[in-house]
Amino acid sequence: MDIPEKAFELLSKYPLCDHCLGRQFASLGYSMENNVRGSALKISLTLQANDLAKEKNLDGVKQLKILATNGFSKEAQETLKHLKKRVPKQGLDAKCFLCEGKFELLSSLTEKSLDAIDGYEFTTYLVGIELPVKVEEREDEFKATFNLGYSESIKHEFGRLFGKALAIRTGKEVDYLKPDLVVVINPFLEKVRVQVNPLFVAGRYRKLVRDLPQSKWFCSSCRGRGCEKCGGTGKLYPESVEELSSKPLLEATEGEKTAFHASGREDIDARMLGAGRPFVIEVSKPKKRFVDLKEIEAKVNADAAGKVEVSRLRFTTKDVVRRLKKGEGAQKEYRLLAEFENEVSDEGLRMLEETLSGASIKQQTPLRVLHRRADLIRERYIYKVKVKKVSLKRALMEIRCQGGLYVKELVSGDEGRTIPNVSDLLGNRAKTLKLDVLKVIMDD
Repeated sequence: MDIPEKAFELLSKYPLCDHCLGRQFASLGYSMENNVRGSALKISLTLQANDLAKEKNLDGVKQLKILATNGFSKEAQETLKHLKKRVPKQGLDAKCFLCEGKFELLSSLTEKSLDAIDGYEFTTYLVGIELPVKVEEREDEFKATFNLGYSESIKHEFGRLFGKALAIRTGKEVDYLKPDLVVVINPFLEKVRVQVNPLFVAGRYRKLVRDLPQSKWFCSSCRGRGCEKCGGTGKLYPESVEELSSKPLLEATEGEKTAFHASGREDIDARMLGAGRPFVIEVSKPKKRFVDLKEIEAKVNADAAGKVEVSRLRFTTKDVVRRLKKGEGAQKEYRLLAEFENEVSDEGLRMLEETLSGASIKQQTPLRVLHRRADLIRERYIYKVKVKKVSLKRALMEIRCQGGLYVKELVSGDEGRTIPNVSDLLGNRAKTLKLDVLKVIMDD
């Protein structure tokens, strides 16, 4: 392919700026931008046309006029003047067929982008480009018509140029996979918006009191709007693990809101002890990312003293949230105080230890959670059970089992929905008085 000849063919049909002409040959030549390619091609064609004109070849003047109008070439215009030829006025005010002159806005849109991200802390970024569908379709038709195989898309060039400009001005790095924020630019509407990606902070929490939900518990009557039943708060419980552990982080990051992700949940009347339960707080649209997690950890523990403790706070990624959800079935250790209808014997309790240790439990969805869980039969494994008698009708049980086992129903039997169960094995109805989660066995 004769490159100058092809370039002139394009210019003969459509007005093209340096960027849009050079972009059609983007994969030819290195260490130059498309506008440099385009300018070089136009200058080369101007020299060729000037040579033809000096030889009294009318094609030379015709070529110069096309370069002066469709090519917006100052060099071609000055050459025509030097040759004492008329510079066509028609077409001088035309716009580039492909970009409509929007590459001229690179500087102003870069400034607008810097204003948009002002106030946000970030380490990495990415530029996204939004274009009208008609612009991309027009370019596709253009490439197909002229059989162009060396070109770069207009979207890619805009993104690349804005990305370079912002890198120079901010000193930050581009990250194509997990940027802190994305600057979305629409050159044709001359608009800029910022998409701030969430900040993820992982840790473990201990819940030291009972009757404290893990997450916000909205009033069932008003569904959070506020009513007489909930005292206008919209919640059945004034506090939650989520709120107590998230509030200081939300304030420090100046985010919009938080989402709380944990590896399973304990019952509202159960404590979470030991090393705690793994969790991740997701902060939406944070303005500040360079926060001191040690200070936030200390503030959470001071504000929630005696109720909730958090530890090992650290920055993490969305991938950890996915692993948390998959880890809901991780092994767990429980301690519970069971109360029996009748007196229990030491022999019966030893039998419980032997029978339930290493046992597979078939458990139909408990009646108490049936309103929010599918009615299925699940099989869960118990690794070890220890039982200690504390009074004639009470025993302390420690259970290490597969995650997802409802231990309260293991004790009561839940009207035959859990098999085997403590009540049936002893022929003595039992219920759980107190429950603690001692350990969530999961690699953070």
